[in-house]
Amino acid sequence: MFQSTIHYGIHFGLPLFVAITFYKTYWLKAYGIMMLGMLIDLDHLLASPIFDPNRCSINFHPLHTYYAIAVYVALLIPKKTRLIGLGLIIHIIADSVDCWLM
Repeated sequence: MFQSTIHYGIHFGLPLFVAITFYKTYWLKAYGIMMLGMLIDLDHLLASPIFDPNRCSINFHPLHTYYAIAVYVALLIPKKTRLIGLGLIIHIIADSVDCWLM
């Protein structure tokens, strides 16, 4: 329960905090773009079982590998892709919690 609260708190709360704090004039749009980072969880459909509460997603699923994370960090550099990169990095941070608290 504690692990899930932290995990989903980061997934939904951290992008909201970042959007309201740093993108005040268009926070809702910024929040929506960052929430698109949740789509990388579609790679869980390739795993068996699809959901395992005791599995660390980092470097297990294709879109959660260190190579993919390097691309997400690179997306932070251009201003046009920064919100997408932020959403993806926040997603990876949230999924990393599962690895640390296991």
